Amino acid sequence: MLNTVSPQGALPALMSADEALAAAEELRPIYERVSDVIPEIEWVTMAPYVKEILRIKKEKNAVILAHNYMTPDIFHTVADFAGDSLQLAQEAGRSDADIIVQAGVHFMAETSKILSPGKKVLIPDLRAGCSLAASVTGDDVRLLKEKYPGVPIVTYVNTTADVKAESDVCCTSSNAVEIVEKIAAERGVDTVLMIPDEYLAKNVAKQTDIKVIAYHGRCEVHEQFTADDIRAYREANPGIVVLAHPECSPEVVDEADFAGSTSGLIAYAKEKRPAKVVMLTECSMSDNVAAETPGVEFIRPCNLCPHMKRITLANILDCLKTESFEVTVDADIAVAAKASVDAMLRLSPPKVKPMAAAAE
Repeated sequence: MLNTVSPQGALPALMSADEALAAAEELRPIYERVSDVIPEIEWVTMAPYVKEILRIKKEKNAVILAHNYMTPDIFHTVADFAGDSLQLAQEAGRSDADIIVQAGVHFMAETSKILSPGKKVLIPDLRAGCSLAASVTGDDVRLLKEKYPGVPIVTYVNTTADVKAESDVCCTSSNAVEIVEKIAAERGVDTVLMIPDEYLAKNVAKQTDIKVIAYHGRCEVHEQFTADDIRAYREANPGIVVLAHPECSPEVVDEADFAGSTSGLIAYAKEKRPAKVVMLTECSMSDNVAAETPGVEFIRPCNLCPHMKRITLANILDCLKTESFEVTVDADIAVAAKASVDAMLRLSPPKVKPMAAAAE
């Protein structure tokens, strides 16, 4: 069952009850994708939104990019592309759409704009932020440069454009170790500074001989998980496989059976097909993966990201209708930020094409 209350609530004013029922039946092939995680009674309230969103995005040549933490009603029914933040930004750059709707948080929309300067990039709710992105500013990075002269700054993609612009190279949770080692070798140094995620930096440090100086930012979702939680899951569910995101603490990662990026966790569940699994990350991702892996039992610790949950079918529809809220990036900042992203792609070329969602 869906891990969050339906954001739509009552039937929308745009359709009568009979029309909503007709829409639900018309879009039944789409509902089949999510029938294991969304009750049919909720689908009747969602279908009118889905129908209108599909119509308007086709009319306006728009695409919707959905992060892995979006709820299944968005992820599996209206998204054109789904994946992690960098994958989505790259898809934005490849798309021939005129409008990009970012179903995610604000820094993701900025990254999409940086890689797609000629497209209109929209986010359904400007309040959709990120605790990691909010933990560091461009001014902070300039101070770090003064404190650690000559030390390369490796910046997680979960940051604002002004922070990327002050950095030497970006990284993702999946390529962080590779980026740290390659930038250190390229610069001829044995120390790098990783910002802003403290736990990701510490987990990377355990996998390399390069000295990694960690910043103090944390993800408010992942920092909630503890090693005691894992031991409790194992006691209550013998044989369970524990998958953890590297934004979790090193103690949690040590207790897990596998640690990896959102894409890595998804791939593990789909390829290994453990009988019972728990994903220590934002809980909507478990719903999204469960919809695609019948026969795998997911134990769902429901740590929701309050920022991701600001994005709903209802405000995606409003966003498409009104073309708000538009996300822009200062031209000079965009150029510098893109340089740090390009440096990452040069040091660690993408190995897998981003996953395309099945929205019509």
